[in-house]
Amino acid sequence: MKQGTMIHAAILGAFCLGFGIMLALIEQVTAEDIKARAMEDRQASLSQVLPAEILDNNPVTDTVVMKNDEGKEITVFRARKGGEVTGMAYEIFGSGYAGEMKLMLGVDAAGNVLGVRVLAHKETPGLGDKIETKKGDWILKFTGLSLGNPPVDKWKVKKDGGQFDQFSGATITPRGVVGAIRKGLEFFAVHKAEMMGGAQ
Repeated sequence: MKQGTMIHAAILGAFCLGFGIMLALIEQVTAEDIKARAMEDRQASLSQVLPAEILDNNPVTDTVVMKNDEGKEITVFRARKGGEVTGMAYEIFGSGYAGEMKLMLGVDAAGNVLGVRVLAHKETPGLGDKIETKKGDWILKFTGLSLGNPPVDKWKVKKDGGQFDQFSGATITPRGVVGAIRKGLEFFAVHKAEMMGGAQ
C-alpha cells in the first residue's frame, strides 16, 4: 500500500515537473511574439491619435515616463517632425458605469486634441460602448478642441451644464470620458515642458 502511494506520488511529481518545464518553454518561445504583438497594438493605437503628417519619427521609441495626478505611471509617446516635437499621446483614465475606462489622448504642441480612442472599458453593450469608433462617431467630436475651446467649465456633458452630448440611457459613461479628456488636457497644460523636453 505504502509502495503504491509512493509510486503514485512519484508519477504525479514527474507529471507536474514536466508540465512546469513545458509551460516555461512555451513562455520563452512566445515572449518575443507577445512583445511584438504589443508593439503592433501600441503603434495602431498611436496612429489613430497622432496623424502621420505631423511626424517623421516612431513615437513608440521616443518616450518619457511620468506619473499622472493619481500617481499612475504613464508613458508619453512623442511625435516629431524635423526634430521638433509636434504632438504627443498618452493614456488617460475615466470612471464609467462598469468601472475604469482607459483611453489614448493625442494632443499637438499647442494643446489641441488630435484624437481620442478607447483602449479598454467594461461598459454596457448597446449603451456605454458607443464611446468606441466602431459603434459611433461620438468620440471623434473631441478632435480640434482644447482646454479653452470650449471653456473649462463647459467640459461636461449637457446634463451637467456642459457642451457634450450624453447617450440616451447612459450618462455616466460619456461623463467619465469627458472628465478624463479634460483632466488629460489639464495635465498637459501643467507638464507641457517636461512632456516635450528631453533628448530624442
